[in-house]
Amino acid sequence: MTMRLRDPVTYGLSLAALVLFWAGLAWLRGDPRILPGPAEVALRIWAEAASGALAGHVGATLGRVAVAFGLAMALGSALGLALGRMPRLDALADPWVTVFLNLPALVVIVLCYLWIGLNEVAAIAAVTLNKTAMVLVTVREGARSLDPRLFEMAQIFRLSPVARLRHVVLPQLAPFLAAAARNGIAVIWKIVLVVEFLGRSDEVGFMIHLRFQLFDIAGVLAHSLAFVAVMLAVEAALIRPAERRAGAWRRRAEV
Repeated sequence: MTMRLRDPVTYGLSLAALVLFWAGLAWLRGDPRILPGPAEVALRIWAEAASGALAGHVGATLGRVAVAFGLAMALGSALGLALGRMPRLDALADPWVTVFLNLPALVVIVLCYLWIGLNEVAAIAAVTLNKTAMVLVTVREGARSLDPRLFEMAQIFRLSPVARLRHVVLPQLAPFLAAAARNGIAVIWKIVLVVEFLGRSDEVGFMIHLRFQLFDIAGVLAHSLAFVAVMLAVEAALIRPAERRAGAWRRRAEV
């Protein structure tokens, strides 16, 4: 309980220290056109939010992040489980996994736009392809470490495939799925911004591109930090509780 109470305080103090560090750098630079301070950026965020434009941009980007994240987690988890439990299939697919894992995100984005067009399908496909391999590798490691004794027990009790997945496989994979989700949410929205930067017209990435062309650093920081704040809230509300629940099974098993 003490750790749970102390964690939000430590988190908040760390963020406050980061803001103070930023304010100090801005004060030393002394030129808000080059490095605006937290106050200037906060005023810009307020102005954008008051106009209603910021909510629309953030909402559109967040929706794209959610769809691509869900698809990447579903595909990566299914493929990772299959490869982790089938060594021959894993050996055949390993070069494919290595290629997709090391393929630059920018190349995938450009190719999807060229092949599919500058549309929503291409944007979602590019982000999903970039993230699926990362999820696959994490879940595959978890599938390789599944306890065979639990499968023997499930066979003795004649559990159905669905029950075996629910009560034997998923609890053991939960820490790996949580790790894949945490890494995914940290990476996938950055890829989404690149996708929007290159080929969309109504989201955070596009607005960053527009402000970049105008050399409006305060505008770039305002849109970037507004979305960072949303992702920090998502992590605190969803990812961290999921991680705690994922580790609970293993802690109970050790006891």
